Order: sequence, then C-alpha cells, then structure tokens
Amino acid sequence: MQDNYDVVIVGAGHAGAQAAICLRQMGFAGSIALIGDERFPPYERPPLSKEYLAGEKPFERILLRPEAFWGERQVDLLLGKRVTAVDPATKSLTISGGEHTQYGQLIWATGGTPRMMDCKGSNAANVFAVRTRADVDKIMARLDTAQSVAIIGGGYIGLEAAAVMRKLGKQVTLIEALDRVLSRVAGPSLSAFFEEEHRAHGVDLRTGYTVDHIETDEAGHAVAVQCGNGDRIVADMVIVGIGIIAQTGPLIAAGAAGGNGVDVDEFCRTSLPDIYAIGDCAAHANPFANDRVVRLESVQNANDQAKVAAAHIMGNAEAYHAVPWFWSNQYDLRLQTVGLSLDYDQELVRGDPASRSFSVIYLRGGKVIALDCVNATKDYVQGRKAVTEGIPLDLEELANPLIPIKEVNHA
Repeated sequence: MQDNYDVVIVGAGHAGAQAAICLRQMGFAGSIALIGDERFPPYERPPLSKEYLAGEKPFERILLRPEAFWGERQVDLLLGKRVTAVDPATKSLTISGGEHTQYGQLIWATGGTPRMMDCKGSNAANVFAVRTRADVDKIMARLDTAQSVAIIGGGYIGLEAAAVMRKLGKQVTLIEALDRVLSRVAGPSLSAFFEEEHRAHGVDLRTGYTVDHIETDEAGHAVAVQCGNGDRIVADMVIVGIGIIAQTGPLIAAGAAGGNGVDVDEFCRTSLPDIYAIGDCAAHANPFANDRVVRLESVQNANDQAKVAAAHIMGNAEAYHAVPWFWSNQYDLRLQTVGLSLDYDQELVRGDPASRSFSVIYLRGGKVIALDCVNATKDYVQGRKAVTEGIPLDLEELANPLIPIKEVNHA
C-alpha cells in the first residue's frame, strides 16, 4: 500500500470496480487504489442467489474482470481490508490493522451489509445471509445434509433462493411478515403471480407471518423457526433475506450528511469535499422516483453512478439521470423491470398471467412510470421509452398485448 493515492475507491463491488474501470477508460493517469473487505477480486453479486448458489457457474465465471486486469490497468487491489475512519481535513483514511493512506479524491462504494434477525437464535451457525461469496459458500457446504430450508423474507433474494432450493430438491418454507411478497417493490398483481408460481413449485409460502425466535439445539444449531402465531417450522438451515443496511459509518462519523445511506447530489458528491458516494449506499433525489430521495440497490445504479463520479473527477459534470432497471430469474421465469413504481396510482395488466408471459404497467397521473415484464422482453425494451418520455398513452391499447407498446397511440 502506498502512502497516498490520487483516487481511493472504498468498496470493491460493482460500483467501486466500475469507477476504477471508468477512470482508466476516460484517460485518468493518476494512481488508483481499490479497497475491498473481501479477499476476492471484484465479482458479480446477482448470480450469488441464482447460478452460483445452484452450482451452475463457478466463481471464476462471475468475476467482473480477470484478476490480472487490475494490475494491467495499474489499479492497486487492496483486499481483505476495511476503512474504519475518514479524516476529511487531512484527506487520510485509517484502515483495519492500523494502516493509513491519503487520497486526493475519495469514492465511497461500500454497498451494505445484510440486515439480520435480532431475535433469540438468530446467530446460530446455520442461519445465513446471501450477500457475499463467503455467505453462499457456507450455504453450499451444508446442502448435502440439509433437507429442509426456512427462508425469512419475501423479496427478490428470498424468492430467488427459494427457487434454487426447490431446484436442488429441498423442502422450502418461505416466511414473509407482510401480506404479500414483493410488497415494497411491486403491485398486487405481480405479487399474486409469484406467490402462485412458488406454491406450484412446492414452496410452503406463508405471508403475514412474523418470526418470534429461532429454536436451537444443545449444539447451538437452528432446528426450527418459531412464528408469532405459534406455528413451528422445522428447518435444517435458515436463510435471511430482509434487506441491507447501508455501510456508511465512517463517512457519517466524519460529518457527511445522510441517514438511510449517505446523501449525494446529482454528481454523486457527498457533503464532504472531494468525497463521492455511489451504488447501494448513495441516497439521491431520483426523478424516476417522483423526486424522492432513494437508495437504489441494483447493478444499473452502481454502474451508472460510477460513470457520473468518474466523469466529474475528470472535469466533466454530467448529472445522474439514468432510467432504473432490474431483473430477477426464478425457475424458468425472467422478470425485467424498468422504472420505479413508487407512488403509482394505477396498475394495468397487459396480457394474461396464466400464459406466464405478461407485463404489469404502473401509472401515475395517466403516465407510465414503470413496467414489470415477465417473459416479455419486447414489452421491457419498448416500455423504457414510455417511462422516459412520460407521455400519457391510450390505456385500452396499452393493455392489449397484440399491439406493440411502441405502436400505442398517445391518449
């Protein structure tokens, strides 16, 4: 490790890695350090709950770049290290183990840590998150002996893990505290569809169930999830997927503005001089979220904010204005989402969910703000324009899957 770098990037996930890549692509010739708390070079996160967990992709195939790439681009990978303090006045970082380095510009891209249960038994050895390679490797190491799996959380991570576990022949119970799955990110129509699909694939899906505690045996291993209503769900393994907590502690302690994440402006600048924040941990006012301040946990947001921060460092002020998009693979279903459905006032189903190829379109004030497309790639591609243009469309035509979205007339 050098005593100082022109740019230090803290966090070696999608956002941090992309920031380093963009800086070099844009012609930045200064020194770059990429600090990550894992021992592995930057890798893709989405496959962790999908192909990697299922054993369909080895780790080498989910690396963002071959390991040699970073040295060839003169990016110092400082792995297995965590930044514990930031001093904006001296532009210095304190790193786990007592090391120090200084920066010219700092990009904070630490993402988040899994939100875990805080009930009795939640620290048992066979209670897992799905956030890092180490998390998933621990799950995979127990697959041979685990027959029953309890999954807490009905968001995308929980549903994807449930699909993989059923594919591996495990008995799966999914527990969701709210009255439907995906309730924070999708409307009732999409929730109902995925609930039906998971039940059809053998998942014991229980909505409106809270967890009282996790029962453990004398050895400290989880053996059951005890629900608030008295139900006892036997499990050889528990997987928790209830969101993340933005990893911003050192920045907030240094005086950066923030609450749920660290606040950034349209150029990804924090309130501290020469410090940027990007990716899952960056809270920003988003025009596609009705101008709400949000954190977006997606590869798209990580990559696009990395470009904005790198460009600003290079002297090109290009405000962040990217259309959000997401995806999820469950069984043979490909869900593609464009836009954000926050504050929608109308939900329109385009096509027949029974056909397993349809879209849910969300509107606000008669304008399309988001689409959830299940096995409907054309709708996803063409719907992007409807989201970005914000022009009211003929709803009767929009609901007709025989009419391509690009051919729907204005209202």
